[in-house]
Amino acid sequence: MSHAPASGPDAAPPVPSAQHAQLIARLCRHIEQAEQPPTLAELAALAQLSPHHLQRVFKAITGLSPKAYASAHRAQRLRAHLPGSTSVTAALHEAGYGSAGRFYAEAEGVLGMHPGDYRLGGRQAVIRFAVGQCSLGAILVAATERGLCAILLGDEPGALVRDLQDRFPRAELLGGDATFEHTVAQVVGLVEAPQLGLHLPLDVQGTAFQQRVWQALRAVPAGATVSYAELAMRIGAPSAARAVAGACAANPLAVAIPCHRVVRNDGALSGYRWGVERKRALLLREAELVAEARDTGDGG
Repeated sequence: MSHAPASGPDAAPPVPSAQHAQLIARLCRHIEQAEQPPTLAELAALAQLSPHHLQRVFKAITGLSPKAYASAHRAQRLRAHLPGSTSVTAALHEAGYGSAGRFYAEAEGVLGMHPGDYRLGGRQAVIRFAVGQCSLGAILVAATERGLCAILLGDEPGALVRDLQDRFPRAELLGGDATFEHTVAQVVGLVEAPQLGLHLPLDVQGTAFQQRVWQALRAVPAGATVSYAELAMRIGAPSAARAVAGACAANPLAVAIPCHRVVRNDGALSGYRWGVERKRALLLREAELVAEARDTGDGG
């Protein structure tokens, strides 16, 4: 494979070809199977591309740099190994972490809690929650000391509580007090009047790619929609529409991270974790509220 022409740092991202996509897929498998994350130079040699051009093509296709992809994959492996591992140290080695000290310095960002607590299903983590009702049915709101960690919608309150328990089987789940009820009221207010926004901290854990998708989703205003392909373009990964859809499906914070605003390329509604009818209701409500604000001169 020949080297691509040199380009400046401000040049437009390369348009990935089918050949590039196949190459990056092979490099991703190589990264995933390596005991230690390969360097950019090593990957560039395998790809027969310059390091700079490989970095640009890799990011255009995956939305991440090779280093960030390796870090995200390693963190995903750690999450998978921790619950069944005999110790945190054993899980670190199984996941490919060479330095335990460096990992512990970053552990809270990777897992959202101490790794020992994560291994034991959220042991010692305190999560306050409450279940209420909104126009979309039952709603569960849960938060750690860092911020909201779950907003779940459904038909049966009991099913929502079981969902939360399954996420953190050994966390200390506490019913919300009067202060927390105010938090729940703000979340319900967001459901009923999404144009007001939500001014509460979030504590949502995900891979680096998922975080990029969720951040982009929060920039989509109420009353607007975006396709999976468009969202992929916005995060710099034009070939990753399917992965974007997966990140939307993994979103644990309904409405606060507005994955309901993502539609198919033809504008049709696609699947929604909390039901297509709820998605339709949210979009209709947002469109009506934005139109009303525009008609009354409040829309800016």
